Amino acid sequence: MRAAEEAGALLRSRFADPFRVDTKGTDGDVVTELDLLAEELVVRRLAGHFPRDRIRAEEGGDRAGEPGGRRTWLVDPLDGSNNVVIGLPAYVVGIALCVDGEPVLGVVHDPVAGRTWRAVRGAGAYGPAGRLRAPHRPPGAVRPVLGWTQGHGVPRGDPVARALKDGLESGARRVLQLWAPLLTWALLAAGLVDGFVGYRAEEIDLPAGCLLATEAGLEVRALDGGPFSARTGQPDTARSYVAARPEVLPRLLALVADAVRGA
Repeated sequence: MRAAEEAGALLRSRFADPFRVDTKGTDGDVVTELDLLAEELVVRRLAGHFPRDRIRAEEGGDRAGEPGGRRTWLVDPLDGSNNVVIGLPAYVVGIALCVDGEPVLGVVHDPVAGRTWRAVRGAGAYGPAGRLRAPHRPPGAVRPVLGWTQGHGVPRGDPVARALKDGLESGARRVLQLWAPLLTWALLAAGLVDGFVGYRAEEIDLPAGCLLATEAGLEVRALDGGPFSARTGQPDTARSYVAARPEVLPRLLALVADAVRGA
């Protein structure tokens, strides 16, 4: 938590200043000077406390750790880089710890609002106001507010992605595409949005977000309603999910199923 909050303070202090922006890959993603500064801070803190652990960081600041080690830290130093580039203050810092690929700890810090969410497997999820528990609302009372994300590598014309977005729009009160998946996971865990659908999501921020949601009492399923795992090392085709409060999940899975059938 301290590492995430220190990185967040750095990002907040530099948000309004000029900073370098570079393209990353061929799909329109970007990396900024702020990403690199925040990543260096978090990686240095983790490596200092856990020198034997492997560290995987979004922008390449990896540390190998000891051979055969079971513990890997995942660092997304600035989830929402595209927002920052256009001056939109919607971004977070994310850190997860995985053991044998399974998420056991997650931290998400929002520097703009000064909020931190955290979860430990089997010990619950917590936010600024204490323990997070998914609020129960009668199903069907109002149309849900949903989040949506897709991986950077998904082509613009992907028929499944297009069908899913159209299907969610038809059944939701509002669909949020925040360009910061960890922020959406935190809003879901806090009960501020009702569901979240991801299609071929990025791996680096999935474990922390999924753990936060499940420890808050939400359910996460594959698009077909089957079991979903946020473990690392899976192909992006295995990183599509539907996450929601239990009473919203059947309705959301039905929306998704109709959309996929029509793709």
